[in-house]
This record gives sequence, structure tokens and C-alpha cells, in this order.
Amino acid sequence: MSRPRPPASRRPAAPRRVAKAPPAQPRLLLLNKPFDVLTQFNDEQGRATLRDFVDVPGVYPAGRLDRDSEGLLLLTNDGRLQARIADPRHKLPKTYWVQVEGEPSEAQLQQLRDGVTLNDGPTLPAEARLLDEPQLWDRNPPVRFRKSVPTGWLELVIREGRNRQVRRMTAAVGLPTLRLVRVAIGSWTLDGLQPGQWREVPALLP
Repeated sequence: MSRPRPPASRRPAAPRRVAKAPPAQPRLLLLNKPFDVLTQFNDEQGRATLRDFVDVPGVYPAGRLDRDSEGLLLLTNDGRLQARIADPRHKLPKTYWVQVEGEPSEAQLQQLRDGVTLNDGPTLPAEARLLDEPQLWDRNPPVRFRKSVPTGWLELVIREGRNRQVRRMTAAVGLPTLRLVRVAIGSWTLDGLQPGQWREVPALLP
């Protein structure tokens, strides 16, 4: 004969999740991530990681930047700040300088401004404008060019965070990306940092 189940009120309650307390000293670092560096601190294959440049314990990336992209990466030890920065719902604008194969036309720029359809759906409208070739550090290794094909530079501002989004957007309008540098997230900027250099700023949202 089965025993009757205890009343619901007497059943053991499921353990409540306790929010992690914020760190006693929140930290926020701005790093200029070099080309060919993974946005993580360990790699079993021995590739370059953030550990090669940042010796601050307890910080981790707020968002990602592809291995073959360069520029601004934010790191923090504050989980709530990390989530707030990385969450695309908050739509922090991310500004990129993009070297593309071909000479961008106004029609192509307008396509980017209107939003383009990718294999995972249409993008939000972006800010897009032509850019004179910026004064940047030399990339190592250098970009491979085709002598018969001209190149141009764009400034592209997006408010999403899809995988390899900028590269896919420029390819969708016929402008393959050759070099991609993120220069700003919200009001945080590279501000003169050379590849591999970082600086600490107040751990507050701009």
C-alpha cells in the first residue's frame, strides 16, 4: 500500500539561487586586442590568448572579438556589469573601422543603413559612412591584397552582437572585409592604446 504524499506546504522547498555579491573592488579594463589573439585566457592548442597581455586576476571579457579582428575589448571582474555590457538588449553601440575589398558605393552604404538579410535573419539598421584611411598600427601579419582590386574604409556602427556580424554584413552587400578594428563600445574608446596595451577606467556604465 503506497504512503500518501505529504501536503504541498510540507514538501522541502527547492533551494533558492542567491545572487553573487558584487566584488569589493569592481574593475573595468580596456584592452586593444591584437590580431590572431583568442578572446579567452586559456587554449589547449597553445594559441595566443588574453593571458599573454593581461595579468590582472579575476577579470574576464564582457563580450567577444573574433580572433581575426582587432581593437577594443572590455574586461571586468563584476558579473552584473559584464552582463549589462554584453547583453544585446541594451544595445550599446559598437563602432568598427572596416577595410573592405572594393570601392564602397552610396547604394551599398544605404543597404547597410537599411539593414541586410543574413542567414539568421535581417540585421538592425546600422550607421555606415565612408572613412579616409585611418592612422592605425601595422597589422602582423599584414593584410593580403589583390593588386588588381582597390580597397576602401568604412565606419560601421551596430547595436547587435551576432557571430561575425560585421564581416557577414559587408559580404552581403558585395564588400568582403579585409581588416576589422573595433574602436569604441558606447563611450569607451581605444584612445591611443597600442595592440596588447590596456588601461583601467571606472567600473561604471557610460
